[in-house]
Amino acid sequence: MRIVSGEFKGRHFTPPKNLNARPTTDMAKEGLFDILSNRIDFEEISVLDMFGGTGSISLEFASRGCQQVTLLELNSVNYAFIRKVMDELKIKTVHTYKTDSFRYINSCKSKFDLIFADPPFGHKELPNIPDMIFEKNLLADGGLLILEHPKEYEFSSHPHFVEHRHYGHVNFTFFQ
Repeated sequence: MRIVSGEFKGRHFTPPKNLNARPTTDMAKEGLFDILSNRIDFEEISVLDMFGGTGSISLEFASRGCQQVTLLELNSVNYAFIRKVMDELKIKTVHTYKTDSFRYINSCKSKFDLIFADPPFGHKELPNIPDMIFEKNLLADGGLLILEHPKEYEFSSHPHFVEHRHYGHVNFTFFQ
C-alpha cells in the first residue's frame, strides 16, 4: 500500500496477511485523485470514508491536507492496522470509528462534502448505498458521493448520477 501524493507521498505500508480488505489499486487511486484535484480544494472539505478497509483512501485525503476525515471500519484487524498507520504518521485529522457503516449513516446528523464508499463487492446493500446517502441527506450542498463497485453494477439511471469511470477492474460512479 502506497500513498500517492501530498505530505506523505511515497510512504509504503504493508497490511497484515489476515487483513480482510480489497484495497483500491494504485492506478485507480491515482486516477480518482487526479479527477478530484481538478474539482475540489482538499483543505476545505469534510470526508466520510464509509468502509475504511486498509485506510488507503483516508490516508490519501489526509496527505493532501483534508482537515476532517471520518473513517468507518467494522473489522477488528483492519481497524487495528488503520490505527497503527495513523499513529505512525501522527495524523490527527482522520477520526476512526470501529463501527458498522450502515448503523452509522442511519444515526448520523452530520453532512459531508465528499463521501467515499467502497463496500465489500459481495455486500447485499451495495446497490442501495446511493439511495441511503441521499435519503439520509448526508451530503452538504454540492457534495459528492463516490461509489467503488464491480462492473456488474450500473447506476446511470440514478437521479443523482454524474459520471462513471473505470480503471482496469475498478469502477467508480459519482453522484451529486
